[in-house]
Amino acid sequence: MQYSKPSLDIAAQIQLLESRGLTIDDRPLAEHFLSFVSYYRLAGYWWPLQADKKKHVFKSDSKFSTVIELYNFDRELRLLVFDMIERIEIGLRTQLIYHLSNAYSPWWFENKNLFYNQKYWRQHLVSLEKEVNRSREVFIQEHNKHYKADSRCPPAWKSLEVISLGLLSKFYQNLKKEVPEKRKIAKNFLVGNGQYLSSWLRSISVVRNICAHHSRLWNRHLPTPPKLLKKASKLFVDTTLLDAHSFYTVLCSMQYLLLTISPENSFPKKLIELLKKYPNVDERAMGFLDGWRNEPFWQEKNHD
Repeated sequence: MQYSKPSLDIAAQIQLLESRGLTIDDRPLAEHFLSFVSYYRLAGYWWPLQADKKKHVFKSDSKFSTVIELYNFDRELRLLVFDMIERIEIGLRTQLIYHLSNAYSPWWFENKNLFYNQKYWRQHLVSLEKEVNRSREVFIQEHNKHYKADSRCPPAWKSLEVISLGLLSKFYQNLKKEVPEKRKIAKNFLVGNGQYLSSWLRSISVVRNICAHHSRLWNRHLPTPPKLLKKASKLFVDTTLLDAHSFYTVLCSMQYLLLTISPENSFPKKLIELLKKYPNVDERAMGFLDGWRNEPFWQEKNHD
């Protein structure tokens, strides 16, 4: 079957939504959002408001203003989470560069003996070279200018500074479990072992990409769940109650890591303030547990 739906102008989009039962109290505001945010992007926020998702009929009392509120909340949430991920990414990058460069060489990432899956290692190395070659960072350009005769990538403290969190996490995950530095880095993050940390980093990378592409976090089923700690080395949540595929589960993992990297971080306070700003947002759609605010893990006074 071929796709045959026509393109609709803004007036027709509004007429279609109203015909399906969505109340639009402020037409100019709706026209503005549909002009600058787009119908299809907003659809992810009105999807839960539909009673019949095949015929796209809305529940009674569904309002376009609710859609806008969810969209604005999600946008602010992504900004908050992206700041959180930045610190985790820098922390991981620093740990990888420091421990492996000192243990092996500044070009440890080119040492195939450190990695258990040779096919993946070669693929990751090609990706690293592409990202380094695309970089316009001055320190990369200056390195290439001064060391033209050296066919290798710049050393780890330069090359790994310009690659993505996703690629960093893949290099870490592919390290052999016998490599002591893999265990050491996991231990430094208080995450038991490399398997757990690899799983967490993979999940965080997915969330990072969602934020980077301005996609929806709210009401999102995440395809790569983090491996849940059975026993944490420090204060954490009860992982047996968590939905592994929920955003809240990854959020708990990120805060756990952040408490090692930046113990005085104010993320819990900012998160609670954001949710207070948008009281109509359904926290359960993100996997938040009832009473989560009262968890000692989310209270700053318990992280001295």
